[in-house]
Amino acid sequence: MTNSSILQNTNAVLVACESNEQSHEKTIDNLEELAFLSETAGFNTLRIFTQKLIKPNGVTYVGSGKLDEIADFIRNNPVGFAVFDDELSPTQLRNIEDVLQVRILDRTHLILDIFAMRAKTSYAKAQVELAQYQYLLPRLTRMWTHLERQRGGIGLRGPGETEIETDRRVIRDKISALKDQLVQIDKQMSVQRKNRTKIIRVALVGYTNAGKSTIMNLLSKSDLLAENRLFATLDTTTRKVVINNLPFLLSDTVGFIRKLPHQLIESFKSTLDEIRESDLLVHVVDVSHKNYQEQIITVRNTLAELNLQDKSVLLVFNKIDNIDDKISTDDLQKSWIAYENTPCIFISAKQGLFIDEFRGLLFELVKKIHFDRYPYNAI
Repeated sequence: MTNSSILQNTNAVLVACESNEQSHEKTIDNLEELAFLSETAGFNTLRIFTQKLIKPNGVTYVGSGKLDEIADFIRNNPVGFAVFDDELSPTQLRNIEDVLQVRILDRTHLILDIFAMRAKTSYAKAQVELAQYQYLLPRLTRMWTHLERQRGGIGLRGPGETEIETDRRVIRDKISALKDQLVQIDKQMSVQRKNRTKIIRVALVGYTNAGKSTIMNLLSKSDLLAENRLFATLDTTTRKVVINNLPFLLSDTVGFIRKLPHQLIESFKSTLDEIRESDLLVHVVDVSHKNYQEQIITVRNTLAELNLQDKSVLLVFNKIDNIDDKISTDDLQKSWIAYENTPCIFISAKQGLFIDEFRGLLFELVKKIHFDRYPYNAI
């Protein structure tokens, strides 16, 4: 397949397993998210395939009969990609590709590809490139022949765009060089953070596409990219915010997601350090999403993995303009949702609803931290 034909054929099929560890409802939710990821990457999904198994097949992910069914659909339709909801092993990748004869991506590869699309600064690009090489290295034997044709395009971005090496040693050298580069940048960023330790620091965290950047724009009067796409923000952006003469630093951070690739968590260490060194986390939740509770758990679990579960947190339920009109904000504030997540507030950043109340609550929390730290320093 030529590079031009790859670029032209962005049709894809999505594949997922419903196993003992993943219910039908969870599988459907994951597939909806995978479809959104695919759309963000520029794919056009033609069909979704699922199979109920005790656990994913270690050789072909799905059973041989289901794989033949997918192959039959691909033979009769203009499909260029098959996207799988879980990370595939090198063996699975090789065997699946032998049968389907199209480009195979798993969720990890797709997320890495979107990060490659979103990376703007040299720092973010280096972080993504490192994660890509770490992902590709064990899959080098099978995937490198595809990378020889890389000149950009969906599923084909990243380290293979400029020059293709077939030697694993060369790839390891690249990984080592990128790690050294990021260590130096991390040191520089750490010094920058230490230079501003006297001021209270607040970090926006949350599931991707929850509205963090929109809130950042409202509070800091900045003009960050805020759109209905996953991972619109990769680089941590920090702005000085002043509420009632009380200044603090507000940082917008990369969004979390289910099955966030461990390669990205490691390579984005410095970005996550911004969260680690914050005094208060503002956890933004898309309350209009049908599975917002699962998203809250995902974010909390990720924070726990980073040993940040004891941070002070303000939960902000965003996008109330998208929920049932019959449910009032007053009802929400008195609901079990609010009771179990104190302190919290319900807002619509896009419509500007209850933003003054949000500012007031944020001010009180930051003021408390300020006086606990500097009891003799008046605002």
